[in-house]
Amino acid sequence: MLGDRWGVTDDEVARAYPCDDLVDAPALQAWRGVGIDAPVAAVWPWVTQIRLAPYSYDWIDNLGRRSPRELAGLPEPQAGETFTATAGRSLGRIVAVGPGHQLTGVIMGAYMSYVLVAQPDDTTRLLLKVVMRANRWVALGVSVGDLVMARRQLLNLKHLAEKTHAAGTVGA
Repeated sequence: MLGDRWGVTDDEVARAYPCDDLVDAPALQAWRGVGIDAPVAAVWPWVTQIRLAPYSYDWIDNLGRRSPRELAGLPEPQAGETFTATAGRSLGRIVAVGPGHQLTGVIMGAYMSYVLVAQPDDTTRLLLKVVMRANRWVALGVSVGDLVMARRQLLNLKHLAEKTHAAGTVGA
């Protein structure tokens, strides 16, 4: 499907993700990934911080409000909590958490798993898989739209994790 892959290898596409068990026969399966020059311990707090804001194009999905650029010191996420927020409004819910490893949530019928994979050189691969039941045209639209927004989100999380790690404030 158009827009179903960005920044992922064939092996990363083939691996199992927590969201795979939540949607039977999804019309949409999309994978995104980014390498981050910081260990998992520096990346995980930023992934969990999507509970506060989307971290993509704030002028589009956060009504111009800037996603926080400092860590808020949030407690570990729990299943059942709000998954994210846009413009101060809570959206979705967390459905599964593996602290330091994966965060899975649902928004408007789309399930998404953020998976952190530690690399031998003390860097991290941040992978995102999105699955959804929908008709083919809705799935295509969501895939292309998500490609743009998720790419920006992952690049922002990469930048913030690398910055805090380089400053020695997280995951040092």
